Amino acid sequence: MAKKKKKVSAAKKKVRKIEKQKPAIKVTKLECQVCGYRVIVDRKCGCVEEHVLMCCGQPMQKVEAPA
Repeated sequence: MAKKKKKVSAAKKKVRKIEKQKPAIKVTKLECQVCGYRVIVDRKCGCVEEHVLMCCGQPMQKVEAPA
């Protein structure tokens, strides 16, 4: 006679965990040239014209900040 295989319950089965990679988000980094205050814009508003953010009475400049 052939031996029957034992049924493994769902709780005992090994589950392979799949980690999802987060999509790269393009961000705009701005810095005040007077006081050094920094802002990161991670979501666009969809306006046709680009918004100018002001700090210390001057427009903030785009910078390449470390991650």
